[in-house]
Amino acid sequence: MVIIPAIDLLEGACVRLHQGDYDTAVRYPRNPVEQAEYFADLGVKRIHIVDLDAAKGQGNNRSWIRRIRQAVPCMLEVGGGIRTQADVEELLSAGVQRLVLGTVLVRNPEAVKRWVDQYGKLFLAGIDAREGIVRVSGWQEGSGLSDTDASLLAQKAGMIGIIYTNIERDGTLQGPDRERALRIAAISHLPVILSGGVSSVDDIHRAAEDSIDLSLTNTGSNLSGPYEKQKPGIVGIIVGKAYYEGKIDLQALLAEYPQPKHMLF
Repeated sequence: MVIIPAIDLLEGACVRLHQGDYDTAVRYPRNPVEQAEYFADLGVKRIHIVDLDAAKGQGNNRSWIRRIRQAVPCMLEVGGGIRTQADVEELLSAGVQRLVLGTVLVRNPEAVKRWVDQYGKLFLAGIDAREGIVRVSGWQEGSGLSDTDASLLAQKAGMIGIIYTNIERDGTLQGPDRERALRIAAISHLPVILSGGVSSVDDIHRAAEDSIDLSLTNTGSNLSGPYEKQKPGIVGIIVGKAYYEGKIDLQALLAEYPQPKHMLF
């Protein structure tokens, strides 16, 4: 089980939102680089970064992302506002290893397939849904597409995995939607990272019961090799508000779940 702490960026600050509502933003004292360095010092291997300004289409925090990249050795997965090839190239040139695509996957899956063909197995689908329907543009707009149909778009485009968020759980500390995440994994045959609503270590223990053996996953392929022979499941979990509000001891959690040296998704 890969433990992935989150840094959500809004106007250069680390924040958390409630169900994606920008008006609920709570700002935390460490600046983004300091927060990333703190995570790295604890032994975190992967950090989830969301550029909320870019997601909404009002500026971006890419200068902060570049500074984070220079400061820490962790794998960085970045989402929010990645909608053009220029966006892809800018973030890859900054040293980001995984790009999370949401809006563009729904609106232009053909472009996503071209990027996968050109740049390789670097792309994760960000599927964020309310009542089973995907929302886009920083969760500000409905798409009319179900989360399961979006997962099939990700599969067809050759993406290496999915980050699944039930928006109704996000920022609420009510527990993540494991059942829906497992449904997405079963339909798409892609590994799924669970996000939204983590409230305690118990939530992570329950998600770990549904996790797959990463040692069986075939690097460089999303559908071939030993992975397809085992039950699809959860490969990681994103920890946000529960950490920032002191409900999870991240250092103890990392000790309980030793992190893989090599990320296969």
